[in-house]
Amino acid sequence: MNRICELFNIEYPVIQGGMVWCSGWRLATEVSNCGGLGLIGAGSMYPETLESHIRKAKEATEKPFGVNVPLLYPDTERIMEIIERLQVPVVFTSAGSPKKWTGWLKDRGIKVVHVVSSAVFAEKSEAAGVDAIVAEGFEAGGHNGREETTTLALIPAVRKATSLPLLAAGGVASGQAMLAAMILGAEGVQIGSRFAISEESSAHPEFKKLITQSGEGQTQLVLKKLAPVRLVKNAFYDLVVEAENRGVDKDELLTILGRGRAKKGIFEGDLHNGELEIGQVSASIDEVLPVKTIMRNLIAEYRIAQKAASEDSRFNF
Repeated sequence: MNRICELFNIEYPVIQGGMVWCSGWRLATEVSNCGGLGLIGAGSMYPETLESHIRKAKEATEKPFGVNVPLLYPDTERIMEIIERLQVPVVFTSAGSPKKWTGWLKDRGIKVVHVVSSAVFAEKSEAAGVDAIVAEGFEAGGHNGREETTTLALIPAVRKATSLPLLAAGGVASGQAMLAAMILGAEGVQIGSRFAISEESSAHPEFKKLITQSGEGQTQLVLKKLAPVRLVKNAFYDLVVEAENRGVDKDELLTILGRGRAKKGIFEGDLHNGELEIGQVSASIDEVLPVKTIMRNLIAEYRIAQKAASEDSRFNF
């Protein structure tokens, strides 16, 4: 049996990324109801907002779901208290060391998965006691690893470094990509961008529309002096690039970034001044679809690609 499916008690080894301003209870529960594992994104929520989303999720599904907790944000202790009290079965942690919270969560019967961008961090995560690892490549949207290692190179390296169940992330939006990741050593995938541009995503309709109209090369990794983040090219992106080309320090970059830029762009739909986070694979997304259709397409594409690979003469040499 697939270890990811067994670990989370799900039908398909497909995890929905816990994306800021996209991953509310509606998206998470619909992914879970369709056989994957949905994640509520705590990174864009005050603790009381997260509690409300968890309670609504429990009413909307009997299937397992989880919460993604970026460890760089404040209120982590309050968020973990809510997760424990409301008996959330799975937590994905990111953007920080897994050492501090993994043992605490596992002592309470919660499964823990940590997101990494290198084989070194995968080894540290295994040492910390996590149940599984997400290896996220350079293609991914939002905050990204400083190593800038692509998914194609990262998955085999992490697979070699750890025996834990492994999920691939970054550049995965189709069944073909899912199969490729699993051939490289992953046992499942975590998908962000494709679910961000779904009907159930809480992102603003104008943001979704922009992504469906964007093409190749429309995203770039910037803000490397702070924390690397992949953004759509817009007026805010131009402002950041101009400042980085002038060689400004971290303090000036923080001033330019200000507060609430991601909310302004993704959630409120300010396509000019907002921080528009999305992955490189967004160039292949040309319509907003319901989660049910996305999941159905993904599994069908995977099975077709799997069969075709076994029969295609190109693979016989």
